[in-house]
Amino acid sequence: MTLPARTTAIRIGPRAAVVVAMAAFLGVVAFFWPFLVAPGRFASHYAPPLIFGVLLVLVLCVVISEIAEGGISSKALAMLGVLSAVNAALRPLGAGTAGVETVFFVLVLAGRVFGPGFGFTLGCTSLFASALITGGVGPWMPYQMFGCAFVGMLAGFLPRATGRREVLLLAGYGSLSGYLFGFLLNLSFWPFSLDPGSSIAYLPGLPFTEQWQRYIAFDIATSLGWDTGRAVTNFVCVVLAGPAVLTVFRRAARKARFQAPVRFAARHGDGDAGPPSLTK
Repeated sequence: MTLPARTTAIRIGPRAAVVVAMAAFLGVVAFFWPFLVAPGRFASHYAPPLIFGVLLVLVLCVVISEIAEGGISSKALAMLGVLSAVNAALRPLGAGTAGVETVFFVLVLAGRVFGPGFGFTLGCTSLFASALITGGVGPWMPYQMFGCAFVGMLAGFLPRATGRREVLLLAGYGSLSGYLFGFLLNLSFWPFSLDPGSSIAYLPGLPFTEQWQRYIAFDIATSLGWDTGRAVTNFVCVVLAGPAVLTVFRRAARKARFQAPVRFAARHGDGDAGPPSLTK
């Protein structure tokens, strides 16, 4: 069976790729700062997440502007607006109930079909729009935007496959991303959520291995069930709705021809050739 052609709705140029790589590095530091800060008083570490939150917003704005400069057509922008609105409407339907979140499966499928640049941008815009609708604006929002942006982007880099293999690949990735998203988001508030005297609380100055064991225990005790609900939701949604949604997305991508070259061809005929015609 012929593998489906890759679509690049939003092209990432060399400069945008460098900015995305720098953003990825900053994101890793922003999430894993509890393991990197110097020993000190617990209260003195409220500043890092606030600083990183502001930096993440600025970096995301720069990344999106770089991606847009690299090539985002009106058709890609329209598709981005539609899917952002769909995700913003889907998110309140499940969020808050046993970890059921329906926003990720559309993000994974869109990143798969329309490319990593589109997936990255859709992750940012979907979470931003849903936060405005649900009143979920807070210091956690940049971390959620960043996490979803990379879930969508990495879906565009998955190996090529077709048919049932592709659906299972995307379902497995969606399930794994559900766990990883929760694992990363917990890092943004773990240092402030428990009494420092707790055996699973963040305690500055501990060796990395002991700090890591505390966080693993915290993640398992507080959110493993929630993350499992998210992972199962992603898996089931991709398996059940994935084939139909992939077909719709790919049909839309073929009709849109996002990166079709534009050429000007002169008209030939009797008399004056007339103005050039625009063809694709």
